[in-house]
This record gives sequence, C-alpha cells and structure tokens, in this order.
Amino acid sequence: MVHSYDKPPLYDVTVEEFERCALDRLRILAEIESSAARNRSWEELKTVTNAQCLKYLPLHATSAKSVDRDSERRKDHLGHYVLRLAFCRSTADQTNTREDLRRRFVKAESTLFRVRYDEDATSERELFLNSRDFNWTAVDAAEKTKYRRELLACYIGSKIETVREQAFEGERYYKVKWTRVPDLVEKRRVFLRGGWAYVPAKEQSSIVFQEFEVHLNRALELTARALPRLDEDTRIIPILDNLSQGFLAGVPSEWIGSGEPANGDEIKAEMVDGLAKKHFPMCMRAMHDNLRRDHHLKHFGRLNYGLFLKVLGLSIDEAIVFWRKSFDRITDDKFNKEYKYNIRHSYGLEGKRANYAAKSCMQLLTSGPSDHGCPYRHYSPENLQTALLSTYSSRGLTSTDLSEIMATVKAGHYHVACTRVFEITHSSFGVKKGEGVGNGESITHPNQYASKSMELYKAQQESGESMVVD
Repeated sequence: MVHSYDKPPLYDVTVEEFERCALDRLRILAEIESSAARNRSWEELKTVTNAQCLKYLPLHATSAKSVDRDSERRKDHLGHYVLRLAFCRSTADQTNTREDLRRRFVKAESTLFRVRYDEDATSERELFLNSRDFNWTAVDAAEKTKYRRELLACYIGSKIETVREQAFEGERYYKVKWTRVPDLVEKRRVFLRGGWAYVPAKEQSSIVFQEFEVHLNRALELTARALPRLDEDTRIIPILDNLSQGFLAGVPSEWIGSGEPANGDEIKAEMVDGLAKKHFPMCMRAMHDNLRRDHHLKHFGRLNYGLFLKVLGLSIDEAIVFWRKSFDRITDDKFNKEYKYNIRHSYGLEGKRANYAAKSCMQLLTSGPSDHGCPYRHYSPENLQTALLSTYSSRGLTSTDLSEIMATVKAGHYHVACTRVFEITHSSFGVKKGEGVGNGESITHPNQYASKSMELYKAQQESGESMVVD
C-alpha cells in the first residue's frame, strides 16, 4: 500500500529501532539506485525491489490477514522519516555532496513509491487517490468533444485504429498545469492548451508521481530549516551521518566471525594464496598482493585484511601461522612483541575481548585514499584498468569489459562496478549479467563477494564439473 508520509511519527522509539528501521529501508533504496546504474529494465527493477521489500520492509495491503499490518506501517513510516533527517542536512563544506545525496534519495524514494503504486490493487490505489487533493480538474463531456481531434491524436493505444478510438471514447480526462507533467509533455502524450495539459486517466499516475516528488523535496527543505539544533544530539548524529553514506556502497549485513569455517571447510594458512587468486574481491586481493610483495602491511591494512580472513574462516591458530610466514623478514621476538597481540585482539582474545566485524564496502570507501581502501574509488582510471586486467584476465575479464565497468566507476557507483566484475568472473558458474550475488543483489561487503564465490566453486565441484584455474 502506498503512503504519502504527510504526518511525522509522534511516538517514542528506542535508538536501536530508530537506526534499524532506517537501515532496512536504505537497503532497498540503495538497491534501487544500483538497478538504475546497472541499466535494468523497469520490470527487472520491480522484481528486484519487490524481493528486497519482502525481505526487509514488507507492507501488505489493508485486506491482508494473518500479518501484523500496524507493525509494518510503523516500520515503513519511521524509516522514511529517519532518512529524511539523514538526507535533509547540509554543511558549508559539504553542500555539493549533500545536495547530490539528497537528490539521489528523492529519486530512489520516488521509484519505491512508483513500484508500490504499480503493484497495488485497484481498490487500494483508489483509496489513496481519494484521500488526497491532487488539484486536478475533471474534463466534462462537452470539453472532451470540443477537443476530440486533438485529444485523439495524442492518445496512445492499440495499433488497430477502431480499437484505439473505442478505448478513447471511454477514457476520462483531467486538466493540470503543464509544468506538473513534464514527462508526458516530453513524450507528447498530452494535449496542451492555454497552459493546461489534458491528461487521460490511464496516465494519471504521472501526476501522482510528480506530486510525491515535489512534496518530498519541499518536505526536506522544511525539515532542514526546522531542525537547526539537530547537530547537538550526540546520540543521533553518528547514526544519521552513517545513513547518509548508504548510497556509496549499499547497506551491508554485519559480517562477524570467530574463525569458524564460513563455507563448511576449514581454511589453513597455506590455502590463503590460492583462495586470494580465485575468490577475493579486488580490495582484499590488493592487500594480499601487497603483503606478498612487501612482506608487511601497515596497521589498518593488517586490521582490515585480518578481520576479512577471520570471518572467512581462518582460525586464530592458523592466523598466527599465516601472519608469521608473511612477516618473514623479522625475528620471532619482534613478531610476538609487536604483532601477535593485535592478531589475538581482533579475534576477541585480548583487551576488551570484543568480537569485531569485518569492514564493509561502505567503511572501506569512506576510509580515505590508502592501500587498504576501495580500489574502484581510490585508484586512478589508468591504474584501475591495469589492475583489473592483471587481476582478473585469467578469470574471464577482457579489455572489452572495461568501458562498462569504468562508466559505473565514473558515476560513483563503486559497488556496482565490483558487482559487475563478480558477474563477469563467475560466468563459468552460470552467473548472468544482472544477477549479482543472487536475486539481483549487489556486492556490499568483501566477505559477501568471497563467500559467494567459494560457494559457487564448491557447488560446481560437488556436481562433478571442472573449473580451469591458473
């Protein structure tokens, strides 16, 4: 059921619910933007979005039974308004970035609204249309007859003229200012006269979508002006800052591991080289190659790569063996004093004994240029293309694939570029363009990439098929 979000939530919520509702909604909006970046058709986008909504943000019709509709509406309502707070804010040194994020948020929300509108039952849609004043004027029979020739010329219908005319005769028309339906004007689907656009009922949704977008833009501006003291709330600001970065790399699930096998098979230290060549995303492959080349990694590189390996299934004992062999130019005493403690700490065996999660794509993207960040964002175009070919040419990636990948990088859709590389390099496993890591989902975490790759390889091995590996 569609919602216009006219009234803000006026009830108490916990900080946890505040963040959870917004994150689940942002997962869907980020996937919608990824779909646009990957040039999916409208039907493909609807399929992916509906699957994501069913998983993270179900919203059943009013007539649905045996579901908690009130809880669904509460989550939908609260998540939307929290994201308004996240995307309405701007600062002097971040105005351009914030404006771009706001624009992307409005576009994604409008698309979600359109998907839900299209999927709604006729009765639900009529209920929504009757609940609001869209400021349109019904065209009476006399006026329709007066402009019949002009209206019929713009009417889109069957290629059989008699069928088209018959449908036209039963069509209702509405008048709105032409500026409210620029998409229909551009496509020449409306008759214009005296500043008015004559819109057939079947194109009525265009008015509704435009109204929703205008309403949301206006609401974001009002929210920004009405909350000048929001930056003083130390509980909320970190959450909102994190949410506003969600379009950079999607919203990942948290990947936490203790060194237990992630895919059913124990990982040994000596296996990491082979796994890196076959299954690691470019960020982790780059760290691994740097480690092999320099026999060392800087602190944050060790932390990020170590957590990645931990979640992948490298036990603490095997991790110590792996890092000791990798740092083979120092003495045992130096290794034990300067590095062993941090390895054990990342496994929750020292210090406050916390079980740290592996870094997500979003965290790697926002860490700043370094040798442990996201190559798609931080490498120069020339270096990135060279790195892609040297890393993945043996996996099926060719120079003809680079233009598509680099176009998404240039547009700032770094995780989409990584997802496309995954599809290309796993085509021998039956992965097709647009499938991502399953059900059209994009890469949002290095461990998601590696785990899916290992899962596909294992399934192929068990089915008796062979894979060519250098």
